[in-house]
Amino acid sequence: MSGKLDRRLTPARADLAAAHLRGLVEAPRYAEGRRMRIAAASAPGRRAPNPAPPLDTEALHGEDVAVYDEAEGWAWAQLKRDKYVGYLPAAALGGPVEATHKVAAVRTHAYPGPNIKLPPAMAASLGALLVVVGQEGLFAVSSDGLFFWAGHLAGLASSEPDFVAVAERFLETPYLWGGRTSEGLDCSGLIQTALTAAGIPCPRDSDMIEAAVGAPVAPDGALMRGDLVFWKGHVGVMRDGATLLHANGWHMKVASEPLAEACARIAATGGGEIRSVRRLPAE
Repeated sequence: MSGKLDRRLTPARADLAAAHLRGLVEAPRYAEGRRMRIAAASAPGRRAPNPAPPLDTEALHGEDVAVYDEAEGWAWAQLKRDKYVGYLPAAALGGPVEATHKVAAVRTHAYPGPNIKLPPAMAASLGALLVVVGQEGLFAVSSDGLFFWAGHLAGLASSEPDFVAVAERFLETPYLWGGRTSEGLDCSGLIQTALTAAGIPCPRDSDMIEAAVGAPVAPDGALMRGDLVFWKGHVGVMRDGATLLHANGWHMKVASEPLAEACARIAATGGGEIRSVRRLPAE
């Protein structure tokens, strides 16, 4: 494989590559991607087909995936939303559908009937995708026969006006390496989730975000709400000119703290100095 191709975004391995990579990647065989979706509440994405490797990312309910291989309970696939490649539990996958709505609450329960006293069938996270086929009272009915509180859903075209406000809704959420839900998320998962909710495309990992989102802020420039601050392997967002919001392994949660304190601690614990600051264009 060419050194220019990022393994996280390139569906190619020693024995198999995606058919669209023919001519770019040498492989013994090539496969067309089979479109499927995440039918579980979420699905762990791992680097190898077993539960032992660290979590690389999570796929949310309803997300489209292209499956290139399936064996021994694991599907080697690429997520459509952010192009991330990895192994997903095959049991978490279902047939493809065309989503109509997305979850707009940090988390919402899906019930087997239009009654909040029923034991929930699952909990879907912010950004999960649904096919709504009807309404019963205050509940939206999904194509899976589940009932969601309609007030927690939004149309696919809707977007949040302030991505920082979305990130602030995750304050105190536990830190989870590779996480993308309110059960736990990591630094880039927080930023990706917030930006996506605001209709701003965002890749998965902090180095990808640094390369793709916003424009650089001068090193001596004043910071403002919404600025993304990057260290090597870490990213946070400014709530104002002096306060950083970030999911981090020091607090083991999404925390808000003075940027100066975060900088001093990160430098003292081997994380280095701020590498860059990126600013999104004003609406």
